[in-house]
Amino acid sequence: MQAPHRSLRSPGRRIRMTTTNASAHTTDILLIRHGETAWNAERRLQGHLDIPLNAEGERQAALLAGALRHEPIDLIVASDLQRARQTAQAVADVRGQAVAIDAALRERGYGGFEGLLYSEIEARFPREFAAWQARDVDAVLPAGRNRGESFRAFYDRATGAILGLAAAHPGRTIAIVAHGGVLECAYRLARSLPLETPRDFKVYNASINRFRFDPAAGGLALSSWGEVGHLRPAVLDELP
Repeated sequence: MQAPHRSLRSPGRRIRMTTTNASAHTTDILLIRHGETAWNAERRLQGHLDIPLNAEGERQAALLAGALRHEPIDLIVASDLQRARQTAQAVADVRGQAVAIDAALRERGYGGFEGLLYSEIEARFPREFAAWQARDVDAVLPAGRNRGESFRAFYDRATGAILGLAAAHPGRTIAIVAHGGVLECAYRLARSLPLETPRDFKVYNASINRFRFDPAAGGLALSSWGEVGHLRPAVLDELP
């Protein structure tokens, strides 16, 4: 799989655009994690590997779609990985909208870690695993099917994609369907959290997380985090 890029395309139907924000300058963002996959359930690291939703993930996507059916959303954008695309498509289908694809919203590339359980990563790559667990944000990951990214490089890519979309659609509401790592990056940006600090907040499958982008007020602000009331039973908090 090729490295992420900043292309944005919308297959199929035209995107329905309606002004939904009171301000002509701010952008409201619904940042959504994809539904559950089989690898989420068994704590197997996915990264750039293209794993589909499992049955539970499809159920979550349908419940998410129902919860967002009447929300004022102008644009739906998803990562190019199918677990995000499937989740976004469920939302789009009940609304009669299209899904735009942006590969820059893809999960972090974990290189040789991808496809492995945590215990397998530790056994096969003990030095790199230790650096990862110690949150060395510039650590180089071992080679694998896909190129690995440092956390700093991933953070710059993910937040750049979100801010770019927000700046391009002032006065609109955007639903962005992405991955646990992407949500973590947005949360850190909005809360001004150092990249080196442990993740002490939950990132749930098929959760709704609300942000507002206001360039005049300093950028991205967090409005609501971890909305999962539309889902039963409890959803997983797990790395991508």
